[in-house]
Amino acid sequence: MPLLLRHPPVLRLFLAQALYWSCAMIGILLTSLAGLALAPRESLATLPLALLMLGNLLAIQPLSQLMQRQGRRQGFQFGALAGVTGGLICALGIGQASFFLLCLGSMTLGIYQASAMYYRFAAVESVDAAFQGRATAYVIGGGVVAALIAPSLGSLSRHALATPYLGAYLLIAVLAVIALGILSGIPGNPVSSATSVPRVSRRQLLTRPIVRAAILTTAIGHGLMILVMNATPLAMSLHGLSLEASGQVIQWHMLGMFLPAFIAGPLVDRLGSRRVACIGACLLACSAAIALAGLDWAHFLLSSCLLGVGWNLMLVAGTTLLGRGHTSPERASAQGLMELSNGSVAAVMSFASGALVTTLGWTAVNAGLLPFVALALIVQLGSTSRLPASGSTPRPDPAE
Repeated sequence: MPLLLRHPPVLRLFLAQALYWSCAMIGILLTSLAGLALAPRESLATLPLALLMLGNLLAIQPLSQLMQRQGRRQGFQFGALAGVTGGLICALGIGQASFFLLCLGSMTLGIYQASAMYYRFAAVESVDAAFQGRATAYVIGGGVVAALIAPSLGSLSRHALATPYLGAYLLIAVLAVIALGILSGIPGNPVSSATSVPRVSRRQLLTRPIVRAAILTTAIGHGLMILVMNATPLAMSLHGLSLEASGQVIQWHMLGMFLPAFIAGPLVDRLGSRRVACIGACLLACSAAIALAGLDWAHFLLSSCLLGVGWNLMLVAGTTLLGRGHTSPERASAQGLMELSNGSVAAVMSFASGALVTTLGWTAVNAGLLPFVALALIVQLGSTSRLPASGSTPRPDPAE
């Protein structure tokens, strides 16, 4: 925690993360309901959320290149401005009962999501190597604030104005405006001009074991978390548990996602990225085992909480590990590749979760986690911290 107080860029990124996740959680809670109210067919109710994921995927690489050329501040402010614009377009859509505008605004909000996914990379770059794990984790930990306040904000803003949901999207725009101001204090620090940045292909990056291990770690952790998180409320409903019970489970899942960040950072700095990634993978296995052991509220609660903790450890460890596998001029390509992988896996799992739990069942979904957990462990054990000969001086794990 002292790092937050004595390092202003990390504190600003922590606050920006809290604001982003507050916007995201309000959207997750209400967008499907708003879509249901406006869509011409009920089957299209979740289309706005799907388009948000599409907007995120389309923006990942351009934002990475923008920040490579012009610096983090410009990229982050562009993303926050997209959040303001998306919130206002969605509000206009609600006010005019336009499903098209709701979809357009949601897709624009995907740009905000894409930019926020780079906050943790900026934290890694802003501190010495000995504190990179903590900086990454503390920024991710900004989601704790959102987990505590966003459900109440979403509920209150939903009926704040005469038109349902209008106040919620105006609130998203206001929160993004605040984030825009906070991010104005982030250093620009472009790496170099566009003409002098050497090109590195994705294939070249993936020839490095450390990069493969980092990307697979975050992609597996993120994909499995999205799959099970999205399937949990449906599985609870299918097994006779109430909506209120599902809400409690999801809230504890969100706390599990973000609260451990304040422990994960020091663990990475002390034990090394690989060991923490392996601990996270083992926690995902424990989550699956608990889910397989029973179908009552307590099993869902504990399983979901451990799912969030495992995701957190794997994301912090994988992010820190990636920073040790590329040179400074290669950061846009490497970070963009990681976020593209995470976003693609998340999109697939988002669309697949409902179909899997309704056709194969909750037990099969959780049993299916275990081979992927084993893969995450294997790639960590087989990775190395060494860059190719043309790279800069390697930055090994603190524990190595």
